[in-house]
Amino acid sequence: MPVVLKDLIKENVSRVAPYVPGRPIELVEQELGIKHVLKFASNENPLGPSPLAIKALSENAKQLNRYPDSSSYFLRKRLSKHIGFPMEQIIVGNGSNELIELICHLFAGAGDEVVVGDPSFPMYKIAIDLMGATPVLVPLKDYRFDMAAMAKAVTPKTTVVFVCNPNNPTGTIVTEAEVREFMDGIPEKVVVVFDEAYCEYVKNPDYPDTFKLLREGRLVISLRTFSKIYALAGLRVGYGVASEEMVFLLNTVRLPFNVTSAAQVAAEASLDDEEQVTRSIRVNSEGMAFFKEKLTELGLTMIDSEANFFLVDLGVDCKAASRELEKRGLIVRPVGPFGLPDTFVRISVGIREENERLLEGLKEVLAGTKRKKKGESAREARLQMP
Repeated sequence: MPVVLKDLIKENVSRVAPYVPGRPIELVEQELGIKHVLKFASNENPLGPSPLAIKALSENAKQLNRYPDSSSYFLRKRLSKHIGFPMEQIIVGNGSNELIELICHLFAGAGDEVVVGDPSFPMYKIAIDLMGATPVLVPLKDYRFDMAAMAKAVTPKTTVVFVCNPNNPTGTIVTEAEVREFMDGIPEKVVVVFDEAYCEYVKNPDYPDTFKLLREGRLVISLRTFSKIYALAGLRVGYGVASEEMVFLLNTVRLPFNVTSAAQVAAEASLDDEEQVTRSIRVNSEGMAFFKEKLTELGLTMIDSEANFFLVDLGVDCKAASRELEKRGLIVRPVGPFGLPDTFVRISVGIREENERLLEGLKEVLAGTKRKKKGESAREARLQMP
């Protein structure tokens, strides 16, 4: 009798739902036989990397026969200058994903509970399940993390809380006051992780300063990335800021050579290009304003976002709409798999010409599709849609 491999794996691993990424441009072009496909599905920076990063990559190519610096020394040194924390309080990872997994390696095992908002970035639940801990999913309220409800969800078994701010896939934030009240209401031994992948895009003055919490000695970890504002998603490099002891412990479970030399030099160079960051923020702000105006004119509900993407209720089945948009060379992200209403899609902001092309595609698709009535989605009541 043949061996059934799934019967041999650990029970907690069998619960893992694999992450489903956005559809690649090349694959859509090949499948549909079309060219010039635009991708609005993965929250990428449409401007591309800094010229300084590209130059650093070119120069580093001559050294690809060498292993990378396993400690990311020079990148951490540059980050230390950039954010004002000692190198010993900074850890660099193969994207923020790796750091999320390392945190769960340390603090999430059988019998432990980890609290996270729902829906949010799928990697939290994946990492929690991989370690055999129990994910405690707290429903969003008005598309935002409900910090009061999350505080109530903390029990003596809770070891970690993940706060995605701005939240992916909703683009919403929690405020300084909400975070302060939450931190004051939970046990000091609970590790609170603030995933701030999109923080550079935030304009809201009430956005919390988690670095200040860290300086006050609170048990927090702030995660950030070079994938978004710095446009290095293809190189996979993120970083975490925590206490020196926490970083030491994270390094004990980090595999060596986890970040390539190419990623390290490109990230370091990107930090020297302030104009790239300024331009990225401006393009995103202009694009967000464009979509807010045009989608409102179409009678669509767009959730206010502080990130470089937003949710919009198309009023039609999101999978069907996405397929029709792909035929027009436009890739968006259906968010039904996140547990959101099945009429919603997530759209990343592009440059002006790209945004205009997507708008025209949306008009064509919606003109030929029957709209659902408000309230038909089973998730609307739970999320308290406005």
